[in-house]
Amino acid sequence: MNDAEFARLSTAAEHCRMSNAAFLAYAVDKAARDLTRTAAEIATEREVLDEIFAARRHLGRIHGLFNQVAKALNSGADTPHLDATAQAVHGAARRMEDAADALLAHRDGGAPK
Repeated sequence: MNDAEFARLSTAAEHCRMSNAAFLAYAVDKAARDLTRTAAEIATEREVLDEIFAARRHLGRIHGLFNQVAKALNSGADTPHLDATAQAVHGAARRMEDAADALLAHRDGGAPK
């Protein structure tokens, strides 16, 4: 544990009015009771980056599909759900950007900008 991590631990324990040891014991017990959530919360930065890159690949495929939609529109096809689909994709891209920003802020020890 580095100095910054120890400081966060001490601050959290103090906030909960617990000793560092009691806080750690409580946190470990809580984490052990819900392993699915715990695994997600302590995923390594590499795993998170892998997921962001996977999402990026999916967005690239979606880009290709939108090119096909544009071609169909130019040929006179009807696309009744295009606006809703474009909004959903835009929202997904925005969430991906937010996740990348949060990851970078976490890595740099600060809050997202």
